[in-house]
Amino acid sequence: MNKVIDLFLAGGPVMWPILVLSIVGLAILLWKALELRAGRKSPSGLVIVSTIITAEPMLGILGTVTGIMQTFGALNGSGGNANPLAATAGIGEALITTAAGLIASLILLFPYNVIDSNCADE
Repeated sequence: MNKVIDLFLAGGPVMWPILVLSIVGLAILLWKALELRAGRKSPSGLVIVSTIITAEPMLGILGTVTGIMQTFGALNGSGGNANPLAATAGIGEALITTAAGLIASLILLFPYNVIDSNCADE
């Protein structure tokens, strides 16, 4: 579990909104699944999940940009003695947030499509 937390923290501050949006999206999808199981078909709330699915990869790209900015800052701040190892934290942040945004979006996408198609079958 510590490895997951370390990886999350290495992703930088953009990981927090990705996490929060993922929790919100999963909660809404669970709620909608329970409604469907009870026989109630209502598309309310699904637009929020659709927006989250769209926003999470963009947040991943934002994390990529901030990570690369951190990399260039580390390389430029070295006073002409650029140390390639100083770039690794920023590159790591960039890759972690990109992957997190894509994975979080994909996890929501498939159940969203199933629930959305069932709510439209009236």
